[in-house]
Amino acid sequence: MESQYNEDTVFEDLDLSEADLSEKEFVSCEFTRCDLSKADLGGTVFMDCVFRECNLSLAKLVQSGMKTVGFYDCKLVGVEFSKCSDFLFVVSFQNCQIDYSSFFQKKMKKTRFADCSLKEVDFTLAELSSAVFHNCDLLKASFVQSNLDKVDLRTAYNYSFDCELNRVKGAKFSHSGIAGLLNKYEIVIT
Repeated sequence: MESQYNEDTVFEDLDLSEADLSEKEFVSCEFTRCDLSKADLGGTVFMDCVFRECNLSLAKLVQSGMKTVGFYDCKLVGVEFSKCSDFLFVVSFQNCQIDYSSFFQKKMKKTRFADCSLKEVDFTLAELSSAVFHNCDLLKASFVQSNLDKVDLRTAYNYSFDCELNRVKGAKFSHSGIAGLLNKYEIVIT
């Protein structure tokens, strides 16, 4: 991966853990079974890229561009997406482990999370209107002053947040999930 600019390239089975991959550009590339844990991706731009079965845990994303990037079956533990560039930031996640990551202040309208583990993820001040959390575990995820208007949490579970501290107009919840919205009242629901 010596080239600064990569287009329509497939990268498979590479161990790039702790590698310096900063200031590169990847357009319409696919990464399959690559280990990018703790890699420095600062300033790197990913446009129309796909990651499959990759490990990006603790990758450094300072001013990285994530422009229509899909993650499938990936491990993304402790990733600070909050440090990515906001310009054209569009991501989606399918069957990923995203625990302990941060989306602090990210604009993520209509983002789709499907079958993901999002334990202790920070969504503080995030713009998540019309986002979908399909079958996601949100145990101890933090939502404070987040825009959750029209968000779909009907199949999500273990979430708990204060509706008075977030925007929730038109949000969709299941009956079983409503208990997580009442935790602050310390009431018993049977």
